[in-house]
Amino acid sequence: MADDQLQVELVAADRTVWSGQATMVIARTTEGDVGVLRNHAPILSLLVSGVVEITAVDGEDLVAAVDGGFLSVANNRVSILSEHAALAHEIDVEQARADLEAAEADTEGEDAGERVRRAEARIRAAERAS
Repeated sequence: MADDQLQVELVAADRTVWSGQATMVIARTTEGDVGVLRNHAPILSLLVSGVVEITAVDGEDLVAAVDGGFLSVANNRVSILSEHAALAHEIDVEQARADLEAAEADTEGEDAGERVRRAEARIRAAERAS
């Protein structure tokens, strides 16, 4: 591994979404946005539903939506674990917008706020990547 690289794994409950070498990772935690470069101090943090950005070593910027989860950083390894995660190109924007409208209309549902945040994260991820 080169001096400026991280080993990154983005994992959903049902699959590995992306795994590879990267130079930077940005994720939103309950404490705020965290940027990770090589030799970052070890952390374990809760993710909120939002966008994760990964800069791969080839210069490609990967954008993904995650539905909460965990971020672990130790020894230049970054693990992002979420129940649901999708790369921007996998997201059906029209479905995400429909999900957002349905969640906003559901004023009595217990999880409506979280469903709104998840749909907004998918829309933001798709828009950032385009």
